[in-house]
Amino acid sequence: MILTVDDVRQHLNLTTADDDALIASKIAVAEAFVAQQLGAALDDATTFPDGTPEPVKEAVRQLVAHLYENREATTPLGLRDVSPGFWDLIAPYQKWVC
Repeated sequence: MILTVDDVRQHLNLTTADDDALIASKIAVAEAFVAQQLGAALDDATTFPDGTPEPVKEAVRQLVAHLYENREATTPLGLRDVSPGFWDLIAPYQKWVC
């Protein structure tokens, strides 16, 4: 994982470890989703020789927060509403294939 439970707990402004297992599972899902959107593993040293870029980490944090706060299915357009900048954060790192 590129993010720790502590990092996400801080992002969510949580002060207890009550939901740590849930947060860890949300991190795994969010990281897999973002990696799929980028077309590369988030810890891939070839793609990210200087480490995972901070905008990508922020996108993962925002997606984890969305998944944590919305534990049931949302509308088909719901993911577009994760945050105003989610897609903008990952766009520069996406691999486009024709």
